[in-house]
Formats: sequence, structure tokens, C-alpha cells
Amino acid sequence: MDFHAARLDWNHLRGFLVTAEAGSLSAAARQLGLTQPTLGRQVTALEGELGVVLFERAGRGLVLTPTGRDLLDHVRPMAEAAARLALVATGRSQAIEGAVRITATEACAAHMLPPLVARLRAAHPGITVEILATNRTADLLRREADIAIRNAASRDGDLIVRKVGEDRGRPYATPAVIERLGRPASLADLAAADFVGFGDPDDFIDGLRAFGINLSRRQIPVVVDSYLVHWALVRQGAGIGFMTEAVGDAEPAVRRVLPDAAPIVFPVWLATHRELHTSRRIRVVFDLLAEELGAMLGTAPGAAALSSP
Repeated sequence: MDFHAARLDWNHLRGFLVTAEAGSLSAAARQLGLTQPTLGRQVTALEGELGVVLFERAGRGLVLTPTGRDLLDHVRPMAEAAARLALVATGRSQAIEGAVRITATEACAAHMLPPLVARLRAAHPGITVEILATNRTADLLRREADIAIRNAASRDGDLIVRKVGEDRGRPYATPAVIERLGRPASLADLAAADFVGFGDPDDFIDGLRAFGINLSRRQIPVVVDSYLVHWALVRQGAGIGFMTEAVGDAEPAVRRVLPDAAPIVFPVWLATHRELHTSRRIRVVFDLLAEELGAMLGTAPGAAALSSP
């Protein structure tokens, strides 16, 4: 191979790939943790190195040129190879020190992870923790995170997963909101209530319909894309919202809307990449989270075995 003819900066290639997938420099810069001008210079530098134009402007976004589309097919395998190389290298590390990135939903990251991270840091001060609080599913293969806490089992054969227990959620509201509803006794009684929406309103309505609550769009006067904001609005009396029992029952500003109804039960899973699971620090954090989450959720230690679906 002629390495002198292949003097391309990987940072420039990565910037091109993420920009192409994100559709704009601003969105790609946020993903990479860069400023928009810095990323723009990287893309321009790559165009200079290759002697081609990769993007054309389309409104506020960018569109790949035909040459850019052709090159993208070659850069994607390079990114996948780089990700796998990093996975293997990290997996070989036996030091119980270094950074571990954990991804979880906003609610889990804010209400469940803090005491667990405090215990982890006390037991292993050499480990630093990065928390990615997001309601989207992080890509473990691309190293968006090392360990994921999820409410659904992954079907990716490259992942090691463990079910650590089940959590319980309920609808909550302030006493004033519940009183205006006439103290509802069943899910059907909530059909006339106002809810604080979360995410896409249509998806939110479909989700409630699955539980026997039929709403119209008018009954979701407030919609947010942050679960922490959702919960803050519920506490202020903006409508009915959902939260886990551990958090909702401990909040003095709200009450269970249907105290005698069965809760909504959902599983809690841990996931990590198979290659990373051989790293001592990843394994230490994974096992500690499994034990502590299991205790928090009332699951006996060791009750759920490792699996790779």
C-alpha cells in the first residue's frame, strides 16, 4: 500500500461523515463536541486534500454532491473499522481506572444514577464517569457510550445484556388537578383530563390508548421533549404526567391519580459491547450497576444471568 498517497487526516474524514449523516454543520458539531467553524474548517480541508467538492448548500442545510455520495460509501467502513479497533483496545485494558460513559434516560440519569455513581466513585476513585442523559437509544458500537441502561432488550448479537429488574410507573398530578377530575377511579375516567405530553404528541396519544386512555390532541395543551421538564410541569399542576413510583411517591407536590390501579411495569436492562465487557473497568462498573440497580428495584443479586440475544 502506498501510505504516502493516503495522507488523509482522520479527524477530517470523521467530520465529513458526521456532517453527511447529520445534514448540517451545526448538528454535526454538536454530536462531535466541536464548534461549527472548527468543523467547517475540517470539511474544507478535506475537500482541499482530495481536490473535490463534497457538499452543496440547500437552505440552512447541506446536500452531498455526487462525488460526496460516492466517497461516503468508502468512509463509512473506515469509521466502523476505527470503532471496532477502539473497542478491542479498550477491552484489553485491565486497569480499574479511566473514563466510563453510561447512557440512560433523563429520568433514570437524574433520579437513579446519582447515588450509584457516588458509591462507584467511593469504591473506585480511579474511574471517572461520563453520563449521557438522553431518551434516544445510544449506539454502543460507535462508542456513544460504554454501558447503556435501557427499558428494552437489545437484539444485537454484538451486545452483552442483563436484565436487572423491573420498575413501576404511574400517572401523577397535583391534588388540585385530581380534585377537578372528581377523584377518578379508573383509566377510563382520565379520558377528559389534561396531560403533559412528552415527545411526539401522536406517539404519546397512541401510547396512552394502549392503556385504555383515549385522548384528543386538545387534551395535551403542553408538550415537551425533556422528561425532567415534563415532571417539573406535572409538579406545578399543568396536567397529568407519568413517573416511577420511587420518584412520584416521594414528591410531596403530587399524588397518585389512580391509587388503587395496577402500576405500569417495565423491565430495566444493562447493555455493553461484547469487546468492552473484557475490560476490567467496564466489567467493574457493569457489575456494580447490576447489583445496585437490582437492589434498588428489589431484584435478588444474581437473579438475571448474562445473555446475548
